[in-house]
Parts: sequence; structure tokens; C-alpha cells
Amino acid sequence: MIKRNLFSNIKAHLKNPEITLIIGPRQAGKTTLMYQLIDDLKKNSQKTLFLSLDNDSDRPYFDSQEALLSKIELVFGTEKGYVFIDEIQRKVDAGLFLKGIYDRNLPYKFIVTGSGSVELKEKVHESLAGRKRLFELNTLSFTEFVNYKTEYQYEDRLIKFFSIETTKTQKYLKEYLDFGGYPKVVLAQTEDEKIKNIQDIYQSYLEKDIAYLLNIQKTESLTNLVRILASQAGCMVNISELSSTLGISIDTVNNYLWYLEKTFIVGKVTPFFRNVRKEITKTPIYYFLDLGLKNYAQKQFGSAFQYLSDGHLFENFVYLLLKENLVPPSSLHFWRTQDKAEVDFVIDTGSNIIPIEVKASKLIKPEITRSFRSFLNNYHSPKSIVVHLGKKFDTKIEDVSVSFLPFFLIESKVF
Repeated sequence: MIKRNLFSNIKAHLKNPEITLIIGPRQAGKTTLMYQLIDDLKKNSQKTLFLSLDNDSDRPYFDSQEALLSKIELVFGTEKGYVFIDEIQRKVDAGLFLKGIYDRNLPYKFIVTGSGSVELKEKVHESLAGRKRLFELNTLSFTEFVNYKTEYQYEDRLIKFFSIETTKTQKYLKEYLDFGGYPKVVLAQTEDEKIKNIQDIYQSYLEKDIAYLLNIQKTESLTNLVRILASQAGCMVNISELSSTLGISIDTVNNYLWYLEKTFIVGKVTPFFRNVRKEITKTPIYYFLDLGLKNYAQKQFGSAFQYLSDGHLFENFVYLLLKENLVPPSSLHFWRTQDKAEVDFVIDTGSNIIPIEVKASKLIKPEITRSFRSFLNNYHSPKSIVVHLGKKFDTKIEDVSVSFLPFFLIESKVF
């Protein structure tokens, strides 16, 4: 069983009356997490009911609010109970359906999951305003992956493990960068099995989820867009160029990109700017939320690590680390100017600006690019970070503290 970092937060929320809404990409482990919560509740003699809209036998209970409540009352009577509903996005007007039940103030706690469909991510949120707390479960983070691989021996001292067991850390990093974090892929014992699993996830997403949401019969242009994004992750996206390459309109490209983001396939990073005249302000960058899916789309699944030196794969990995450790109101950006100065990431905390440069190599002495130095001169950041594959050391450049950090120390930082 793979432990998820989100488990303790969701478990703590079960005592609150709000609906616990767990969203995330297809096959990220939401249903498994539900079963873990059910097992934990049963250990404490709590009553539970699990229903899934993926099960034909459960669907009649969702024909009406009264039908569902009749089923719940049959199981719980008038006592308190925990109702788990899986794949709620398959219910039409799911938000209004749940809102009507929640507003009756019944002694039932609802825990609801759904894949990242637009219906769930947009309309359900609006209908359940003030009635739910949202939890986002993505594919396994690197920490979750390594904890599983090491059988949780170093769960409370993982950073020390990374620092001491450098060979093993390199091995786990290679596997994660090659295959990503989908639980089904991680659990597969052979590379052939991993390939079959990622292929199933990829095709199910494109041919079922997206084809249904976009109401399109042929997904060729969408598939090609995903492949282009995979090959250009970390590069600025030129919408006009994509439109010309794919032979579809600019509006269609923008629509596809919006859906890819809303369904947890890619994440968009916007430019950081203070001077609109000098900096490019409207062209975003996209990163994949799972490296295995990125590599599969790029036809490098299982062999991507050998391309590490080009920097973009490791940069995408660092994006995932930063995203996981970002706390609102902090926001993540990149920096590019018209004269081609660039910094990979910029964290804007509201009160501070932290530039972050990514190097897919082991640095043994302080090295920064001319662009990074230019950013420091322009914005006078109190601190800055260079993420690399080597050890930790610090220096001062232009009176600015620069920390050269091994990637795993990003996991211990909260921005």
C-alpha cells in the first residue's frame, strides 16, 4: 500500500461537517485513498458507505436526492455515518445535487471524489461555495515515491537519507524521471507492464475524458498538441505557431490548452514582470504534472533520463517540487526579457521575490548565468536559489545571498 501525504490532512477534515471534495487526474489514487480512509474509520467502529458512479449497480441511487438518502438511511438509520461517493463528475449537475442534500443538515458526512473534468472543477465548485473543502490529489510526489520504494524506513528522516545514500538517491531519481508517479505505473514490476499501464492511462484520457468533454470524434490534433507540449516543456508557447503547425484555429488551440490544464495534464506558469515595455508579458510556459505521461507523449518513456543534460526534464521535475511546496499567496512565475535574458522560476511571496535557476548537473563551485545576475541587479532580491544535482553551499553575489541547493532540499522548503 502506498501512503499518501494528503491522507492525514483529509483524515483531520473528516470531523468537519463540510463536504470533503478530493479532485485530481484519472488514476492518481483517489479511490485507493478512499478505501484507506474507510479502513481507518472502521477500526474506530464508525459506519461507512461506499458508492461509485462507475458501478452500474450504484447508479440508480443517484437518480434523485431521495433515492440516495433512502439508501443512506437503510445503511445508517438515523445514526451518524460517512458516505463516500466516487467519480461524482459522472452525475449531471453534481454540485446542485450535493448542495440540496448538504443543506438538509443530516447527520451524514460526505467524502466525494472526481477526476478533473471541467464539470467538476468549475460548476461543482460554484454550487458548493462555503459547503466544501477542496483537496487535490496528484500522482505520487518524489517523496511519496521514495518512501514507498524504501518501505518507509526513512519516512521521518528522508533528507538525511538523500544526503548519505547518494547512489540510491540517484537510482530513485532516474526511475522517477523516467516513469513518473502514476501509482499503477510505480507498482508495476516490469518495464513492459509499466509501458502498458501508462499507455492505458494516456489513451483513456485522450479517447474518453477529453473526447467526451470536447465532443470531438477525432483526437489527432489534440494528441499532436500534447506531443508538442511534451517536447517543449519549459519553453515559451507560441499560440500562432501551434495553430499553424496543427492546422487548427488559434481559438481551438487556446481551448485545448485550457482543457489540458483543467484536467491536470499540464500546469501553466506565467511571466513575472514589473516593466511591461521590456518584458514579454503574455506568453506562458507549460509543464507536465506527471513526468511519465510527458515522456510517453514524447516517446521517451523509460529512457528520458539519458536526455537529462538538455535541462528541460529536470526543470519540469523542479517545477513539481516547487508547486508542491508553494503556499498561497505565493505565486510561481518565470522571467524572460525581449533581449533574451531568462530565469527559470521566480517565486513572488508578496513581500519578497526569489529567483530560482535550475542546473541539471553537479556544481562544485558558485556559477550563475549572466541572466541570473541581471535579474539580481534589476530586482535586488534578498535571496536567490540555484537548484542542482550536487551538494549544498552558499555564497554572496552582488550582496545577495545565493543558496546552491540539491534538489531534495526544495522538499524541505515552504515558499
